[in-house]
Amino acid sequence: MRNVTWADRDVRACLAAVKRGKPFVYGLTNYVAANLSANVLLAVGAGPAIGAAPGWPSAFAAGAGAMWINAAALMSSGPETLIEAARSADAAGTPWVLDPVAMGAGAAAYDDIIRQLLGFHPTVIRGNASELIALAGGAGGGKGVETTAGSDEAIAFITDFAKATGSIIAVSGAVDYVTDGTDILAVPGGDVRLTQVTGAGCSLGALIAALLAANETKLIATCAAHAIYAVAAERAAGARGMGAFAAALVDELSLLDGEEK
Repeated sequence: MRNVTWADRDVRACLAAVKRGKPFVYGLTNYVAANLSANVLLAVGAGPAIGAAPGWPSAFAAGAGAMWINAAALMSSGPETLIEAARSADAAGTPWVLDPVAMGAGAAAYDDIIRQLLGFHPTVIRGNASELIALAGGAGGGKGVETTAGSDEAIAFITDFAKATGSIIAVSGAVDYVTDGTDILAVPGGDVRLTQVTGAGCSLGALIAALLAANETKLIATCAAHAIYAVAAERAAGARGMGAFAAALVDELSLLDGEEK
């Protein structure tokens, strides 16, 4: 296992590729997280479209550089919408990210829909430890959208789950871990207020999608997204309050220069 940070040349190169390519990234997410997710994408140079307007789930999922689905989009969209988008992305070869928000928190019907989405081969599955442990078949023990497990507790689950699904699995926590089932990469850093700003975790799924759209090596792109988010949060640490931190996070993402030495 090795640590990956903003200091790694590959991480900065991944961001530079997004800024050069300005990929179109499509997302289905919940209305709580949509605004921050869009601003995170715009800050790194990607072009977002979010939501399920008529025809979008099929056409945009197929035509985007990448897509992300936050399962809590079910707050305002029906299961068929998420399934249509996942099916279209899978058929078109569009890389896509599944964020199983609140998986294993006790809503069985909701969990069943997330499991259906696995059938459309997400490129990356990202979430907190409780969500990913539950999705992998363990007892995650999440409380709503909050985890009760540490990211280190999820390592064994996500490694086996990556092998079983063929997806890259990324767990967020005090240290983030990203694995393809063979290699495990650790991303330290960040700021605890990422767990206290509405939509911050959800927006990381959008950022991963942007990095996938612009880079061929999917494991490194996924890890780079976590490292980019971590350094932006660290640089935003001087913000006085929670609202200021959220704004500073977007500011710092926009100021990161992938070409810096």
